Amino acid sequence: QVQLVESGGGLVQAGGSLRLSCAASGRTFSTYNMAWFLQAPGKEREFVAAISWSGGNTYYADSVKGRFTISRDNAKNTLYLQMNSLKPEDTAVYYCAARRAALVAGTLDKVDAYGAWGQGTQVTVSS
Repeated sequence: QVQLVESGGGLVQAGGSLRLSCAASGRTFSTYNMAWFLQAPGKEREFVAAISWSGGNTYYADSVKGRFTISRDNAKNTLYLQMNSLKPEDTAVYYCAARRAALVAGTLDKVDAYGAWGQGTQVTVSS
């Protein structure tokens, strides 16, 4: 099972940018489809973006389209989330997640469809 560790969170003003990273252990990172989720205080964990094992396919929640970009570097065993034009409502703990199953509509945005999770990194956007 792959192990995941997020980093890059912090405090930023509205309109600013952050880049999150998710470092994966092991030599099988390139075989996993990956995703980012967020969880705001008192709310359920929700989908942000996903990327296929090759990086060839990406998917985004409507709320982040045009502002966030998911990418990966399989040579470095690392997943990224570039977040631009941040808003106070983006404030949350951000988690990376991994799954072996293909990314298909109806499951790629479901928490239960991912078997490995990181510990999360806090992102706070001030107004």
